[in-house]
Amino acid sequence: MATSEEPSTDASIICYAPSMITTNGVWQGDNPLDFSLPLFVLQLTLVVVVTRFFVFILKPFRQPRVISEILGGIVLGPSVLGRSTKFAHTIFPQRSVMVLETMANVGLLYFLFLVGVEMDIMVVRKTGKRALTIAIGGMVLPFLIGAAFSFSMHRSEDHLGQGTYILFLGVALSVTAFPVLARILAELKLINTEIGRISMSAALVNDMFAWILLALAIALAESDKTSFASLWVMISSAVFIAVCVFVVRPGIAWIIRKTPEGENFSEFYICLILTGVMISGFITDAIGTHSVFGAFVFGLVIPNGPLGLTLIEKLEDFVSGLLLPLFFAISGLKTNIAAIQGPATWLTLFLVIFLACAGKVIGTVIVAFFHGMPVREGITLGLLLNTKGLVEMIVLNVGKDQKVLDDETFATMVLVALVMTGVITPIVTILYKPVKKSVSYKRRTIQQTKPDSELRVLVCVHTPRNVPTIINLLEASHPTKRSPICIYVLHLVELTGRASAMLIVHNTRKSGRPALNRTQAQSDHIINAFENYEQHAAFVAVQPLTAISPYSTMHEDVCSLAEDKRVSFIIIPFHKQQTVDGGMESTNPAYRLVNQNLLENSPCSVGILVDRGLNGATRLNSNTVSLQVAVLFFGGPDDREALAYAWRMAQHPGITLTVLRFIHDEDEADTASTRATNDSDLKIPKMDHRKQRQLDDDYINLFRAENAEYESIVYIEKLVSNGEETVAAVRSMDSSHDLFIVGRGEGMSSPLTAGLTDWSECPELGAIGDLLASSDFAATVSVLVVQQYVGSWAQEDDMDFPESPVHSHETKVTYGLENPR
Repeated sequence: MATSEEPSTDASIICYAPSMITTNGVWQGDNPLDFSLPLFVLQLTLVVVVTRFFVFILKPFRQPRVISEILGGIVLGPSVLGRSTKFAHTIFPQRSVMVLETMANVGLLYFLFLVGVEMDIMVVRKTGKRALTIAIGGMVLPFLIGAAFSFSMHRSEDHLGQGTYILFLGVALSVTAFPVLARILAELKLINTEIGRISMSAALVNDMFAWILLALAIALAESDKTSFASLWVMISSAVFIAVCVFVVRPGIAWIIRKTPEGENFSEFYICLILTGVMISGFITDAIGTHSVFGAFVFGLVIPNGPLGLTLIEKLEDFVSGLLLPLFFAISGLKTNIAAIQGPATWLTLFLVIFLACAGKVIGTVIVAFFHGMPVREGITLGLLLNTKGLVEMIVLNVGKDQKVLDDETFATMVLVALVMTGVITPIVTILYKPVKKSVSYKRRTIQQTKPDSELRVLVCVHTPRNVPTIINLLEASHPTKRSPICIYVLHLVELTGRASAMLIVHNTRKSGRPALNRTQAQSDHIINAFENYEQHAAFVAVQPLTAISPYSTMHEDVCSLAEDKRVSFIIIPFHKQQTVDGGMESTNPAYRLVNQNLLENSPCSVGILVDRGLNGATRLNSNTVSLQVAVLFFGGPDDREALAYAWRMAQHPGITLTVLRFIHDEDEADTASTRATNDSDLKIPKMDHRKQRQLDDDYINLFRAENAEYESIVYIEKLVSNGEETVAAVRSMDSSHDLFIVGRGEGMSSPLTAGLTDWSECPELGAIGDLLASSDFAATVSVLVVQQYVGSWAQEDDMDFPESPVHSHETKVTYGLENPR
């Protein structure tokens, strides 16, 4: 009695053989696909593979993952591959549906538990009136449109009342998917904008309403005849929520108190909570609302903090990577596009899509208008709030299981969700281009920054590991009353599909609240370090920020921020870090891509910091920074910028500066001709090498004249004739230095570095930078490789040379007073 399947009426009778779970193997003549475990494993693999394939295909179109998951299900279902009865009966036979659905619902249960854990009700409380009204405005109209359509789509012979039908269609059309929206906003780089914040807050509020309506819809659907049953469902749900808030939450708070800070939670407690998820699901299912409702509420009562973080880290990848696609796949398997028959139904489909979209947009625009927002922003907000995702799919699935929606309506609504979410990214990209303030600011380099003006620096940090060296470097940059330093600290976070990474964006967190996840903990760590530095150092202002985006476009965030804040210098860590034995190993190859893109597109000067520690421990007391700094000067704008920065540092009482200028020992005319050979590579347009040489000489002469009597500043000239001699000279420099500052030398072709670039491992550091950063370089000294911003050189051809840190005699006197050396 294996199975008997009849492709007959609506209610096919399936006989299960309970013993047929695992197979005896193909050698015994068994077909593995007749047994439930191998079949389930195959189905799961297929679902994940197809889903991942779509994720890969749709990545260039910036589509959220939900779309790939639903599409994967539709392709495997009766609409595409399932049209072949052989495929349908072999891979997705009727008897296997029960196992699949059960597993998909377990995945859903835990996923919604995680959504609950990650959702902070305090944020909803603080969203303010604007987000609240926008959320409600964006829900009312689509709900009414859904209600209107329910009359045309509702079959009179259905056993359910019109009210339930209205509720289902209304909820399905009016919800917004918060996790999907967060992902889209990050893709479009709108997450830190005003419109991003409002739409995130509105979506959170919307999600809450959706849950309440969903619970109501299920309660009404499951009690078809008796109105009293619905009432009991409502009352018992309220009791369940009360128990969760007043009994479960204090219990979990007790667990957190019992665990010492920084310790891991015991396995017993974690197990207890994970079992609690299932118990909650069981209770709400028994009451008559859906089991996911219980899991979601249970997740909500878990306080944000280390416990939430532990649960998310243990569950997230497994649940959202493996089990959740199953749920979407099941939705796709139930979607038979062939069920949408006749032009009238297709017309209704397009009408529903258009009107529901328009309804949400119009509702949002009206409310936004009252709040004094421009119409275009209102339309963008409305479009963003059209994002559909999980909640809607749950509504539709429950509706189909409860026979509220027939195949045709179900297929229609799934397509509506797919199209509405899919068109958002392209339309918003076209419609909403944040007004690019064309910022024209002069001081895009350190060399051009006036000695008595503020120096603005943008520091990019990937991990807390780079923080001590960067703080020491900034302290050595000599902030004074006349020339304070304004530091923008940007924590670069990779955008992943995980909802937890998105939560850093909600900067409504008050300090002192525990971090939600590792990324946020890192962010807090970095920010605290810099804020601590700001408190202890004089004339320094720190502003922390976070950028979340894929590594491929991260440089855009950095560049636009630098331009907005009118920064003169960007410091970014090198992609390799020092190992215990002194070698260099790559931490994350993607950092290198960010650095390369930044060097190409930066609106100001850039410094790549090869971090080998600056004098060991962090010193926050400004008087104790003592560094030996060396500048290797070959000529060209990058080297002048490196010298300008070192010159600024040299004003600090604890810094000794050695400037080593390399000069070609043949006559100058010959050098000029050799140097001009490589004009085609030049980044600096039509840069006249004689002119560059002149600028170098003028700047060096000025530097020497200004610093003649300072004992802590040493200037040496070294004659070399080729690359080998240069390398030997660099290697011979004793390792008593703590920091080398070198120009990248982009576009400068010099016989002094001839042949060095042929072997370079990291061309983005230039010939000399690469040599100093390589693992085989004996000295373990930090290196700062500087590239000067040259966008404006073409127009500045007639200028003498930019401002230097100590330009007038008056300045020198002042510095003399500040540094009684």
